[in-house]
Amino acid sequence: MSSATSTASLPSGLGVLTTFPDVLFIPEIIFGGLVWILVASSKVPSPMLQGWVMFVSVFCFVMSTTLLCLYICGAHGGSSSWVTLDAICQVTAALFYLSAAVLEAYFTYSIGLFSASPLVMTIYQENIAAVVFAFLATLMYVIHKVYSLLRWKSS
Repeated sequence: MSSATSTASLPSGLGVLTTFPDVLFIPEIIFGGLVWILVASSKVPSPMLQGWVMFVSVFCFVMSTTLLCLYICGAHGGSSSWVTLDAICQVTAALFYLSAAVLEAYFTYSIGLFSASPLVMTIYQENIAAVVFAFLATLMYVIHKVYSLLRWKSS
């Protein structure tokens, strides 16, 4: 019975870094930051697709960093509304990152069709790395989303 109540609340302090779904903030921030850096450093032949990927990576990076800092500071105070907020944020981030990763993969595939010059090949290689990290970030957000929804359901 006590394990059900401990999983229904958010940890605070450095306990955030020791509980399973919340420790995923670290790889989410790392992979999201790498997507952000790779997309920002590449040339932008298609601003609409790259703009959405950039928005998602920056938005989710800031959101995850803010939530992690608030949880470490204990700003949530054990309130169940924070469990709901956490679930909403993780679901939104997972959906956003899935759409961004698919668009980045499509964009990279279309660049690969015309990779004759060395400049285009450099853009292609940077975007391949961005696609890999975008899908890794998507995986982290989806796993975090599932466990956040389970925690929300049990609260």
